[in-house]
Amino acid sequence: MKIAELQPKQGNVDIVVQIEEIGQAREFSKFGKQGRVATATAKDDTGTVSLSLWNEQIDQVKKGDTVHIKNGFVSEWQGEKQLTSGRMGTLEVVPGAEKLVEEATGENGEPEESDDEPDNGEVSEEEVKD
Repeated sequence: MKIAELQPKQGNVDIVVQIEEIGQAREFSKFGKQGRVATATAKDDTGTVSLSLWNEQIDQVKKGDTVHIKNGFVSEWQGEKQLTSGRMGTLEVVPGAEKLVEEATGENGEPEESDDEPDNGEVSEEEVKD
């Protein structure tokens, strides 16, 4: 799933995004329980979305991390979509994802070019003789 596909009140969201920015954590008290929340900006190749980070997630995630949200939920606040892992979902930092993106795109962000010709399944006469 991609950010551009997210709709308010959508559940069961499975998405991989990169953390672009994390706001200041705020403390709150609800139903007699203390908690913390921070709003992050998450992005993919289709756009950005606000991502609510709750309690231990705030310390788990840092700017530049790639995270995988499973069974997330999209809400809307003041006309802006907000993504969260919610009560039933999970947020997991994808280890080494930045390195994988670098390797796939090269140091300058452009796709790597291959010196190899594409394998179309055909066998040349030279390969048969060997």
